[in-house]
Amino acid sequence: MNGKPLASIISAGMTKFGKHDGLLTRELFAEAASEAFSRCPKLEPKQDIKAMFIGHMGEAYEHQGHTGSTLADWAGLSGIAATRTEAACGSSGVALRSGIYAVLSGLADVVIVGGVEKMTHRTTAEVTEYLAMASDYPFEQFHGITFPGLYALMANAHMATYGTTEEQIGMVAVKNHYHGSLNPKAHMQKEVPLQNVLASKYVAWPLKLYDCSLITDGASCIILTKPELAKKYTDQPVHIVGSGQASDTIGLYERQTLTSLHSAKLAVNEAYTMANITPNQVNLAEVHDCFTIAEIIHYEDLGFCAVGQGGKLVESGATRLGGNIPVNTSGGLKSKGHPVGATGTAQAYEMYLQLTGQADRRQVKDAEIGLTQNIGGSGATAAIHIYRRDN
Repeated sequence: MNGKPLASIISAGMTKFGKHDGLLTRELFAEAASEAFSRCPKLEPKQDIKAMFIGHMGEAYEHQGHTGSTLADWAGLSGIAATRTEAACGSSGVALRSGIYAVLSGLADVVIVGGVEKMTHRTTAEVTEYLAMASDYPFEQFHGITFPGLYALMANAHMATYGTTEEQIGMVAVKNHYHGSLNPKAHMQKEVPLQNVLASKYVAWPLKLYDCSLITDGASCIILTKPELAKKYTDQPVHIVGSGQASDTIGLYERQTLTSLHSAKLAVNEAYTMANITPNQVNLAEVHDCFTIAEIIHYEDLGFCAVGQGGKLVESGATRLGGNIPVNTSGGLKSKGHPVGATGTAQAYEMYLQLTGQADRRQVKDAEIGLTQNIGGSGATAAIHIYRRDN
C-alpha cells in the first residue's frame, strides 16, 4: 500500500473505564456506540453501517456468548452482519484488523469496530482463572502459573540480560499514572510516586501490585469507512495507513527468548512497511502495558530504542508527555484500566482524539503519526496499527 490509507476513522466512542455496578456488557457497548454516533452527525447509523466486528474475550464473566448479535441489537443496529473476534487481551485489535479487511474488500463501505468486557463483578480469583485461559492449559495453567507469573519470568530475564532495574520498571507505572490523572475516562485518575510503587506488595517477583494492570469494566468503538468516503462524514478523519498481525506459540516456555515478543516484531515490521515509515517517525504510541515490564519490552520490539535499552528510555523521560515519543498518553492499561476485550479499540480511540486535537490536557503537540499495539496473552497474538492525521 506504500503509505496509502487502508481505511479511515470517522468517529469513536468509549465509556469511562472503571467499576460499573449494575450494568451489563451490552449496556456498556451501547453507551460507547452512542458517543461515536453523536460525534458524527452526518452518519446515519442504521442506514450507513453494514457490519460490526466486536472484540470480546470471555463468556465466563457474564455467562453470555453470542456477543456480536447481542451488541448489534443493543446498539440499535440489529440486522447487520455482526461478528465477535477472540484473541484474549488482543481481541479488539484483531477486530480492527477484521474491520479493515471488510472495508478494503469492498463488502462494506462503513463498519463499526469495538470491544467490551465486564469484569469487576467477579472475584479476583475468578478473573485470574478466566484470564489464565489465554495461556497454555496443559503446560502452564494446569501447573498453577498465571499471567503475573509469566510476565515476571520476562522481567527476570530482562533484568538478568540487560541490567534493567526494579526502579526503571516502576517508572513505567509512575509515568502512566501521571498520564491517567489527565484522562477523565481512566479508571485510576491519580498520580503515584515511585516510592509507593516500589513499596507495594509483590505479586510475582519482581512485579508488585503497582506493576499490574487493573481489573476493569468498559467498552470502546470506532467507525471505519473507505478513505475516499471519509470527508462525506467528517472534516477530520484519521487514516489507518499500516496494519500488522502475527502469532507465536501460546506457551511462554516454547519461546527462544523471554526478553522480546516475536509476534510483535513481525506485526510491527508488516505495519511499518505498509505505512512506509520508520520507528523514528512515530510521534506517539499506545502499547499493551498489561504489566510494566511489558512496556519496556515493547519499546525495544517497536524500534523506539536499541535492544536492552528500554529501562533507560523510560528513565530518560522520553516516553512521558513532552518527551520525544510519548507512550500511553491515555494512562495505558496500567492507569486507564484493562477491560480486556475493549483495550485494542480503546487505544484506537486515544489515537482518534490525539490526531484530531481533542485530547485536552494530555494532547501531544503537532502529532501526525501514531501507533497502537495490542497483545493477546503472553504474546501469542499481536495486532499493530499505524495512524496518520488528515492533512
